[in-house]
Amino acid sequence: MIVLIGYFLLLSATLAQAQRQIGYISIDCGSLENFYEDPDTGINYVSDGTFIMTGVNKNISSEYQYPNNPNLPLPVSDLRSFPQGNKNCYSLKPTVGIGGLNLIRATFLYGNYDGKNKPPEFDLYVDVNLWFTVKFRNASEVVTTEIITRGTSDTVHICLVNKGSGTPFISALELRPLNSSVYGTEFGTNASLVLFQRLDIGKTNGTGRYQDDMYDRIWSSYMSTSWDSITTSEEVNNYENGYRVPLEVIMTAARPRNDSETLELKWSATDFSSEFYVFMCFAELEKLGRNQSRKFDVTWNGSPLFGPLVPRYLYATVVSNSKALVGKEHQISIRKTKDSTRPPILNAFEIYMVKQKDELPTFSGDVDAIEDVKSAYQITKNWVGDPCGPRNFSWEGLKCSNNASSPRIISLNLTSSRLRGNIASSISKLSLLEFLDLSNNNLTGPMPEFLENLKSLKLLNLKGNQFSGVVPKDLVERSKNGLLTLSVDNRNLCSSGSCKKKKNIAVPIAASLASVAFILIVLIIILKKKRKKKSDAENTKKTGRTLALKKSQYNYDEVVEITNNFEKEIGKGGFGVVYHGYMKDGTQVAVKILSPLSSQGPREFQTEAELLMRIHHRNLASFIGYCDEDENLALIYEYMPNGNLKECLSDKSLHLSWETRLRIAVDSAQGLEYLHHGCKPAIVHRDVKTANILLGENLDAKIADFGLSKVFTSDNNETQADTTVMGTAGYLDPEYYRSQKLTEKSDVYSFGVVLLELITGQPAIIRSEERIHIIHWVNSLLEEGDVTSVIDPRLQDNFDVNSLRKALEVAMACTECHSEDRATMSYVLAELKQCLGVDVSREQERTPAAQGQRLVFHSYASTPEMSSVYTDSMNMDSMTAPLAR
Repeated sequence: MIVLIGYFLLLSATLAQAQRQIGYISIDCGSLENFYEDPDTGINYVSDGTFIMTGVNKNISSEYQYPNNPNLPLPVSDLRSFPQGNKNCYSLKPTVGIGGLNLIRATFLYGNYDGKNKPPEFDLYVDVNLWFTVKFRNASEVVTTEIITRGTSDTVHICLVNKGSGTPFISALELRPLNSSVYGTEFGTNASLVLFQRLDIGKTNGTGRYQDDMYDRIWSSYMSTSWDSITTSEEVNNYENGYRVPLEVIMTAARPRNDSETLELKWSATDFSSEFYVFMCFAELEKLGRNQSRKFDVTWNGSPLFGPLVPRYLYATVVSNSKALVGKEHQISIRKTKDSTRPPILNAFEIYMVKQKDELPTFSGDVDAIEDVKSAYQITKNWVGDPCGPRNFSWEGLKCSNNASSPRIISLNLTSSRLRGNIASSISKLSLLEFLDLSNNNLTGPMPEFLENLKSLKLLNLKGNQFSGVVPKDLVERSKNGLLTLSVDNRNLCSSGSCKKKKNIAVPIAASLASVAFILIVLIIILKKKRKKKSDAENTKKTGRTLALKKSQYNYDEVVEITNNFEKEIGKGGFGVVYHGYMKDGTQVAVKILSPLSSQGPREFQTEAELLMRIHHRNLASFIGYCDEDENLALIYEYMPNGNLKECLSDKSLHLSWETRLRIAVDSAQGLEYLHHGCKPAIVHRDVKTANILLGENLDAKIADFGLSKVFTSDNNETQADTTVMGTAGYLDPEYYRSQKLTEKSDVYSFGVVLLELITGQPAIIRSEERIHIIHWVNSLLEEGDVTSVIDPRLQDNFDVNSLRKALEVAMACTECHSEDRATMSYVLAELKQCLGVDVSREQERTPAAQGQRLVFHSYASTPEMSSVYTDSMNMDSMTAPLAR
């Protein structure tokens, strides 16, 4: 019988415990156990694998674990760390859904898990709004923060954001549903409440977490030396109000030791605009006599707040302020009234600070559309949380506008993302999209007409796919009118009209006529080629070279006169020496003279001269003329008075502002973008480096030295092969070096190195105790979370941190090891223009530079194959000849 009673008691306790945990989400972050019951609290915890897809599991150092730390809560003995990505989010689905009120608690214990003994600092967000900045005084401190917030959707996202001060991590994450009448009536829907203090008044030590607390709150004991404690063994009724203060808390209270004194509680905020709500619990624990009474008033900073209050015997009453208490210094005073015979009492006290929801979630239509895109293509990127938020932490490949009432997606870059199938129709629902890059995937089918619905589109890149059919007419028209940059492969597409073959009786006749015409054309071409070969052979006997055009030609005597007998040398490269000179009209020029020691000079000379005669762009060095007389070869350019970018960056006394560096980057990107997409056929420079970026009087940048450039003559320029690897040490694309397959992305890689030089002020190959490539150097610092140390000290914080962060991301996206993972120059240019716009806006607004802002960044690990290329290149300082394989 006794055993049976014990069984029923145990079953009853188990059912009560299970009932209490309905709606609980209790996550042991980093745990390898899928499910367990915490022996201290009886709460059932689960691992976080189903709530987040990123991060790595870690254990705290043994010196902070049991038995060295016997009071260590089980859920915080392990953790999940997030070394990759600037935003990582947990996705929680509360049972109460939209509009429901939830208490969310996050716990952190560093415990020197990474062996660095350097606790990080990072930000914690609920959806798109900042909740808390996580800081530690030492490695053993357990930091816990709670927030009460109302759900705006079925899913609540808890996001950890890297602010450049160490790797974010989390030990435990818990959600507790609240009664809608509790706490939520005070602050409405546009704010949340962050716990400031929760006090169990009348107890002298410890913290408590009680099974009869349906909200699983953690209570800290508090007792003043000028107070006396009151306790009761009787059960206090706490069911008549929704706050449900646990019995062990409500059964103790405090009163002033001197009956005439007051109970006082004080706290300070960080600024004068801080807002607070207080929740005070009273229950009479003493059986008062007929002639005794307990009545008191509550004031805040001397102003009436509540009262007079008369607590009921063994009944809990909770009061809270209806308007926020605003200020930096706060004092709550509880004083008995004149007609009271007993001093005031207080059983429990909570203080919450208001956290306004300043940021808005992404427009719901855009969220639904991008989620459909994610699902359609099974995208595995770290696309979690709000697509555009928190601000400046949008999903990888997305760019958002915050000008509207809600953030809107304006740029989608899914280049080289291994997409298959048709273009997802949900993309057309991103109605404010300005940039769409789906290049270098395996998309097939007809080019959909719904792309015409994207009226805001400024750039559409669909190259490197397998589309067929017709390019929508509206897109073609907008491209012709300069309203849209359109990049498509022409292999299987028709620019207009129908691609269907019309079958009729005229087809055989037309085919016959076409055959005859084809034969005649072939014969004409053969005759012309024979004549051209004869003419070229005669020219070759004279000069060993042929030039496509003979305009702008100067003889050697004129070159001597222009340079004043080669008086002033202003540069030197693999081709030869560059001299300063003057044309007859006084125009300053730079004259590059072929060195007789350059074995590749004649070939480079012909390549560069022919290219410069037919390409013209304001960000390419302007070509004035050439000399091709016997063994004397020279190229004449416009003079750039500020030399090249390499010289400017290496001059430590010279200060280039961040805006100037961005303008140089944009100018250079425009030049490369023209070569890749504006020239037909496309041109790959093959030797992009800071030494080949020239600076004009106003530091306007132009790309020079086209001796190694390669023209793609095939339709499929993405797979054009080049058997001889050419380039300069430190800038050479490792994939090109390895495969000998040249693509436009080889220039993108080199440009990424140039961008890193602009950001860091370091050369491509850094010479310290041992030579290290700039990408390795940057990565080593980023992996340690030390972002600020990669920035050129000469910038002295005079930059917009978001502009610089984005530029750094663009640089690293350019230098991905595999070309298919790199951005296109069109996208790079668009991103850099946005970086420049942000920085220019900052200068115009004259806001403080970089102070209090957050700098975050993805860490990109270099691969062994990249390392081998860098090692092979270390011994060659300035090379523009073939690399040894």
